Amino acid sequence: MTSQSTINCIITGAGGFVGQALASALLEDPLVSKLTLTDVVEPSSPNRKGQSKVEVRCVKADLTSLETCQTLFTPDLNLIYILHGIMSGQAEANFELGLKVNLDSTRQILDLLRRTNPGVKVIYPSSTAVYGPPATPTTKITEGDTPVPGTSYGAQKHICETLLDDYSRRGFLDGRSLRLPTVTVRPGKPTGAASSFASGIFREPLNGEKAILPVSKDLEVWICSPRTVVKNLILARDIPKEKFPNTRIVNLPGITVTVNEMLEALKAVGGDEALKRVEEQRDEATEKIVLSWPTRFDVSRAKQLGFADDGPLERTLQEYLEDYGAKKQ
Repeated sequence: MTSQSTINCIITGAGGFVGQALASALLEDPLVSKLTLTDVVEPSSPNRKGQSKVEVRCVKADLTSLETCQTLFTPDLNLIYILHGIMSGQAEANFELGLKVNLDSTRQILDLLRRTNPGVKVIYPSSTAVYGPPATPTTKITEGDTPVPGTSYGAQKHICETLLDDYSRRGFLDGRSLRLPTVTVRPGKPTGAASSFASGIFREPLNGEKAILPVSKDLEVWICSPRTVVKNLILARDIPKEKFPNTRIVNLPGITVTVNEMLEALKAVGGDEALKRVEEQRDEATEKIVLSWPTRFDVSRAKQLGFADDGPLERTLQEYLEDYGAKKQ
């Protein structure tokens, strides 16, 4: 994609936070001419910051319906972002729904695309939840380590990665599966993700509200800022497929922090009053899910491909304040 105004892109799950942030960035991309945003509730069109001339269409759609998918995934599309899904905690609580949305609808879309848009570029944000607990707390995970998901969500993501790898190997599609760290800080309301607390313990206190901490302060998490995640989702588009000789799966960069370090960053940015708004209420189900995820990754492959590193946590909090208008109390 070297000429301007040639990209016709669709983002599924575009009503979510990452989808909205990605759409906002693509609106300012001179290579993009058309952008379709779709979700189970009609997504908003992000505010245009510059003189963007991108044609935007926002569509309410049930992506488990083949008929609906056939109307959305037209042959003129040349860039697909598959962001829709049922999050980890909700997928664990409702197996049938997670299977239907995370796996069945994704396969339906991939099969439709390989027939109507052979070779089209598909970017699939996956998750480090595909892995089980590491051999030791200090073990660094690579793409070569065998995924042993500890949740249904992780299993569903892993299956979709494998399908996209095989479809790419066969030349049906041109896929990239990006294993995202936990994205922190997410604006808006808590989600059904087990990792939702990783944003909540920042977002709510910085907005003057109480936050519940359901896990131990000693627990480690692998996180990444929204700006870095969006930047890497766009970078994935421009990496030549020849750079992916064996697998299209990449562990994206992030940072490893303890919950206690997260609380220290909250205090540094929001002060003692913000920290006092975090209330500890251990939840065994949430902690069990989060403990099944590894927290240390070798991201040398991502760096070789040109993906961006994340920055320190305090900078991430300052970016959240700048981007989403939360105020220190």
